[in-house]
Amino acid sequence: MTARLIDGKAVAATLRAEVAAKVRAAGFTPGLAVILVGGDPASSVYVRTKDRAAREAGIEARTIRLPAETTQSDLLGIIQALNEDPAIDGILVQLPLPRGIDAQAVIEAIDPAKDVDGFHPVNVGHLASGRPTLVPCTPLGVMKLLRVMGIETSGARAVVLGRSAIVGRPMASLLLTADATVTIAHSRTRDLPAECRGADILVAAVGRPEMVRADWIKPGATVIDVGINRLPDGRLVGDVAFESCSAVAGAITPVPGGVGPMTVACLLENTLTAALRRR
Repeated sequence: MTARLIDGKAVAATLRAEVAAKVRAAGFTPGLAVILVGGDPASSVYVRTKDRAAREAGIEARTIRLPAETTQSDLLGIIQALNEDPAIDGILVQLPLPRGIDAQAVIEAIDPAKDVDGFHPVNVGHLASGRPTLVPCTPLGVMKLLRVMGIETSGARAVVLGRSAIVGRPMASLLLTADATVTIAHSRTRDLPAECRGADILVAAVGRPEMVRADWIKPGATVIDVGINRLPDGRLVGDVAFESCSAVAGAITPVPGGVGPMTVACLLENTLTAALRRR
C-alpha cells in the first residue's frame, strides 16, 4: 500500500470530544430524538450507535422505537409533537422506512430548524445556494476529512460517483462551494472508468461492493469510499476495491473506519448547531 490512510475513526474521536466540550460550555443540554420504525437489523445497530455517541457527548438522546405496522399518519403525529417539544433540538428519522410510508412526506414534516439530517427541502435549497444550513452528515464528514488531511479542493477536479439525495448531490454542492470543479457520475454515465480516472478527488457512493477498481484511479488521487456493503461471507467492504486502489491512490479511506464514524460525529455537531441556533 502506497496511499496515505485517512483514519476516520481518529478524526471522528477528535470531533466528538470537541462537541462534548462545547456542550459542557453551553450551559444547557441539547436534545436529540431518533425515530426507528420497524426492526431492520442494520438500522437498529445505527440507532444504538447514535444513541450511545450522543449520550457520551452530553446530548440527551431520546430513541423512539415504533412497530413496522405504524401508519404514516401516526408517524407524522409523533414528528409534529417533537417539532413542538422545547426539549428537542434535533429530529432524525432512521431510513429506510417500511413500505407504505412516504419517506419524503416524513422528511418534509420535520421542522427545518430541527432537521439534523439536512434532508428537508429548505435545508437542501440553502445548501444548493451556498447559504449556511444544516448539512447532511455524511457529506459534511467527508469535507472535514479532506480538510484535516490537508487535501486541497480549490481548483481540484472532483468526481462524485452516485447521485442520491442523501450523499451524492449534497456532496457535489459542498465540493462546488469549496471551489472544486465537480462532475456527478452515475450508472448512465458514458465511460464511467474514464470519468473517474480524471478525478483528483473521487468520492464513491453507489452501494455496489468494490465497484471501483485500480484502473479507475488517477495516480495520486484522493479516494473517499462512502459505501458500506456486507458480502455473503460476512465481510464489510466499500464501493472501492481497497487493496488494489491503495497501490495507486495518494490517500484513501478504509471501510470500515473511514467515513462511517464521521457521519455519527457530524450528527452530534449538527444537533449542537441546531440547539445553539434555536436559543
